[in-house]
Amino acid sequence: MITEITDGVKISVETIYQPEYSNPVNEHFMFAYKIQIENLTNYSVQLLRRHWFIFDSNGSHREVEGEGVVGLQPVIEPGESHEYVSGCNLKTDFGTMKGAYQMKRMVDDEEFEVTIPEFSLIAPYRLN
Repeated sequence: MITEITDGVKISVETIYQPEYSNPVNEHFMFAYKIQIENLTNYSVQLLRRHWFIFDSNGSHREVEGEGVVGLQPVIEPGESHEYVSGCNLKTDFGTMKGAYQMKRMVDDEEFEVTIPEFSLIAPYRLN
């Protein structure tokens, strides 16, 4: 698990290769990732937007940006967390992702950015 804390918000990431949804012959490798967003502050925060940078080991990259995560803009109370699972497809069996969440402190409506730490997407057979 990869973890990073920014301004009192802890992001933890786990990844899982999805062989049943992958087709290596057609350069299609599917990965799932589970993210836990934990509020370590004394005030409520809301996740407003996400911005991802996705890198394939063949040198290609893309960006994904949008509101919320999996259709939600969750408010996370102090000491609470929000988890979700999403997915990413690559053209190779190895790549990385990193990014940021745009968050808002509910106490003063101040917006801030939380780093999503870089993590690897690796098909298990590559680890042998």
